Amino acid sequence: MTIARTAPRRMPARNRISSYSVWETAVFVLNVLAFVLMGLQARTIVGRLAGQGQTDAFVLAGTVLAIVIVSRLIWVLGCGAIIRWFGRFGVADRQRDAPSFRGGVLIGWCGMRGLVTLAAAFALPADFPARDPIVLAAFTVVLGTLVLQGMSLKPLLRLLNLDPDETVDREVAQARVVVMQAALDILSGKTSDAAAAVREQYAAQRKIAKNPDDAQAATEYDRLRLYAIKSQRDALEELRRNGTIGDEAYHRLEEEIDWTELAASPPGRFQPLNT
Repeated sequence: MTIARTAPRRMPARNRISSYSVWETAVFVLNVLAFVLMGLQARTIVGRLAGQGQTDAFVLAGTVLAIVIVSRLIWVLGCGAIIRWFGRFGVADRQRDAPSFRGGVLIGWCGMRGLVTLAAAFALPADFPARDPIVLAAFTVVLGTLVLQGMSLKPLLRLLNLDPDETVDREVAQARVVVMQAALDILSGKTSDAAAAVREQYAAQRKIAKNPDDAQAATEYDRLRLYAIKSQRDALEELRRNGTIGDEAYHRLEEEIDWTELAASPPGRFQPLNT
């Protein structure tokens, strides 16, 4: 966790962008393999649990599924209620950020389980007592939450009629203004015509951050843009460090800056070496 927190400042933009694609592909492949493995083992497990033991195992699996769903709802709704209750007495300064009852229902219902649950069940030794009922319960929890909760999520959203959550958009807009201002500040001491053009571009981008309807200026002075991007990264790191923005807003803006750095970099800088 510590490495993940500090790694973005040490990793080149090109490597980070490529790593996202590789990681998404790896997660997809692992999930597919896990469900294939689950399907291959399910029939064998059900066959071994013949007779009365099979009925008891299915009852156990259904009970575990119900407990998983209900306990998450109770936990999320209970935490939200406690936060709102403390907020009434001024103990919680951010009562407005506490989820509403309808928001808590949605968060509590979005408790789909997947690869981690299966991995925990498969990790049990073959001779572990009652391994088959435990693995069957894990199968049931994964399939039950994915199918039951996943397929009912859209009707639930319509029923709850929640207002759009614009928290991340607000954080992104706020941080975008700050990082554009950081680029303008670092270039304020430059007096060349190229620096003036770059400042004009960043000023236009800062204006866009406040009012997206304005047009964006273009510039070809990429060297100064790269110089300013380093200051933008420092400002973005500070926003996350002091808690102004969350991880989702941080990574979205980090990706924007990465692509800006790639666009401003000289041709061939990020090309792989010939072997």
